[in-house]
Amino acid sequence: MVLNNLKAALAARQMRQVELALSLRISPSTLSEIICGHRLADASLRTRIAEALRADEAWLFSKVTRIPAPAHSVGAEVSA
Repeated sequence: MVLNNLKAALAARQMRQVELALSLRISPSTLSEIICGHRLADASLRTRIAEALRADEAWLFSKVTRIPAPAHSVGAEVSA
């Protein structure tokens, strides 16, 4: 299960995976495995990722992809 919301948050922040990984002090391959669904992030790492991306943790790690609101509130749902 690819974490599309996490990928969307990275794009909204104009941040590359390697930049996020280095800021979290984890290897880029570890972050890639998390994003691709090959590895689970523990609670502490999930919180750190959410804080680094200034996004809602539950939204980032959700299996359901929802369209984010403008970049200042990444993770908020857009109502139609």
